[in-house]
This record gives sequence, structure tokens and C-alpha cells, in this order.
Amino acid sequence: MKNIIFTVCTLLCSSMLFAQEFNQEIVQEDGKRFLVGKINLDGLQSQPYQQWYRQGLQNYNVDSTIVNLFKEKLSDYTITLFLGTWCGDSKRETPRFIKILETAGFPMNQLQIIALDRRREHYKKSPTGEEKGLNIIKVPTMVFYKNGKEVNRIVERPMENLEEDIAQIVHERPYIPNYAH
Repeated sequence: MKNIIFTVCTLLCSSMLFAQEFNQEIVQEDGKRFLVGKINLDGLQSQPYQQWYRQGLQNYNVDSTIVNLFKEKLSDYTITLFLGTWCGDSKRETPRFIKILETAGFPMNQLQIIALDRRREHYKKSPTGEEKGLNIIKVPTMVFYKNGKEVNRIVERPMENLEEDIAQIVHERPYIPNYAH
């Protein structure tokens, strides 16, 4: 009997820990909410984030002509997207970026999304430190990796537009992002 109770408790605790791995939300004393740490598209589609996320998806027209130029090569990359669900630039660029990836047929399991904190004592940090050593100074920052090595990044906003910037990075052409590190 003790073994059964122990097993059930272990499974419950494990499932609670696993469930908390994504979409951790902070609610400040003033009622403002934001996500921190690893998040997924479900987190962006939940309240109160879904309003700006869905609107951004609906209002953005992807330049599929440019996407067709890089979509085959894009799957050779993994991407880490650092954002702030509290940040105006992230609210603008994140839905656009996701829509472009979806249009390109990018394998979404190769996208990691990390939401950074807005509180002064944790500013632009995640609870598990994914940003450490990456010089994330502005959000959003989209970091492109090939064979585990950073190739380039888009910082805060694209230089031309997201499609053009992604094409430059994927085709390994000269590209210098805003706030180059």
C-alpha cells in the first residue's frame, strides 16, 4: 500500500513539474501579467496574450515569394526566440515571425521560445537562464543556429523586413543585425 501511495505521489509531483515547464506566468501586484521561461504557442494563444498574438497573425501578410527562396534551407536551422510578452516590439514581431515560419513549413520542434522577465531585479532574464552568455540586450531576439553553432540573429526589429532578413541569414549572406554583438 505504501508503495502505491508513493508511486501515485511521485507521478503527481512529476506531472505538476512537467506542466510547469512551459508558460509560467508572473502576476505583479498591479495586476500586470507576463510569461517567463520556456513558452510555446499555447502560451501565446492564452489570455491575455492571445489578443495581440492573434491580431498580429491575422494582420500580417507574408511575402511568400521571398519565403519560397529560403524555405528548404530553413529546416537546417534551429532557432531560439527570446521575447518579452510585455514588450511592444515583441508583440509586433513575434506573431509575424511565427507566421513566416509556419508559411515556410518550418519544423516547429526546432523553435525554442524563451520569455524574459520585466521586473527590475530579473530584467531580461529567464528563470532557468537560457539567455546567459548570449548577450540578449533587446527583445525580441531571434537566434539562428546551424549544427549547434550560432550563425546570426535578428535583434528587436528586422533591418529590411523579416522575410528579407531571414533569407540573408539562411543563405549566409552578409547580415549585420541591429545592436550587433
